[in-house]
Parts: sequence; C-alpha cells; structure tokens
Amino acid sequence: MDVASNLHNIETRINEAAERAGRNPGDIKIIAVTKYVTAARAKEAYEAGIRNLGENRSEGILAKREFFDEQPIWHFIGSLQTRKVKSIIDKVNIIHSLDRISLAEEIQKRAENPVECLVQVNVSGEDTKHGITPQETIEFVKQLANFDKIRIIGLMTMAPLTDNHDVIRQCFKDLKNLQVQIQNLLLPYAPCRELSMGMSNDFEIAVEEGSTMVRIGTALVGNE
Repeated sequence: MDVASNLHNIETRINEAAERAGRNPGDIKIIAVTKYVTAARAKEAYEAGIRNLGENRSEGILAKREFFDEQPIWHFIGSLQTRKVKSIIDKVNIIHSLDRISLAEEIQKRAENPVECLVQVNVSGEDTKHGITPQETIEFVKQLANFDKIRIIGLMTMAPLTDNHDVIRQCFKDLKNLQVQIQNLLLPYAPCRELSMGMSNDFEIAVEEGSTMVRIGTALVGNE
C-alpha cells in the first residue's frame, strides 16, 4: 500500500488507543522510520503529511537530506557512536539515544546550540539492546546539569519482541514511571515531557501507556 493509506490506518489505530486511555491523539507524534527505505519513499512519507522522519545511521540522514528542499524534522533513533557526532550534530533535530557521559561530552563539544535529546533506557534488560538501566537513569540525568548544550526532553525505550502483551505493557509502564520521577525533580534542563516508545508491532500499547512519539517503519513505509 502507499504511505498515505498506511498513515490513515495507523492514525485510526492511534486515535482508538488514545480514546481507550483517555488521551488526546494530538499529543502523539508519528515518526516515520525510513532507515530501510529509499529516499524517494521517505519523501513520499513527507508528502503524505508526515513531518518527523527517523534514521539510525548518520549516513542515512546525510544521504536523504539531499532529496528534500524543505527539511523534515530529523530524529536520530539508533545507537550513536561518539565519532559520528561531528557529522550529524547540525543535521538532526532530536537525538533519541543518549546513553553515556562520553556521548554527552562529545555533543557538548560539537553543538553550537542546545540539542534536544532523549535518554535511552534499556527497560527490558536485554543484552541485545542499548541504553542505560532504569536504576541508573535518574543519576545519569542529574549528571547532565552542567551540559548547557543538552536539553533532556524525554526518555526512549524499545520493548522486547514478544507476543506477550503484558511484558510489553510493563516495559512501557516502567518508562512512564521513570519519566514522572524525573519531571518531579523540576530540573530546568530536563523537562522530560516526551516518551519515545512503541514501534510497528506495539505502538497501540505504547499509546495506552503514555507514549508521545511512536517510531513506525514497516507498517508505515515498509522495509525495502
């Protein structure tokens, strides 16, 4: 199906999930994950009305940017190598994968203006996933107090790839609880208003549990 048709289906499902949770669907952003598709397909997503595009490699963002006269809002959603910061720091709007002080130091060093970041939390504890542990998260955010080029706008996680919806839901609930704890600290550099959680296979559960950014690739733009 074309992206516009896929988008209509996804928006309907988001609206229904938001209604079940008593939420405003307008509070949820759809990020089209374009890492596996061509620049032409990414542009089709933009033309369908999607303004937030996500890539997990610096090369992907740099290559696709060339195809846009008016740039979308670019989200870096993959693990970010410290050595790659220089190449993308002024090419992305939001980094979803801040997970270590060395990366924060490099962003601080390279950024001309404050960069909106989300702290990546490995809620599931899986060895295959990046991110800091939930137990480390609050202390990590506190350590960023003197990094004036970093603004912590939220948290990000990936749920386990499983058919057990209870496991997925608990993962999202745990991230939401962490968000509330950080918000209660009233840190001026860490408003932590965003929750980036939910992908093609679990975004409805994520919406029900408070997600404000869903990262959707296969169900929206495909994977080739």
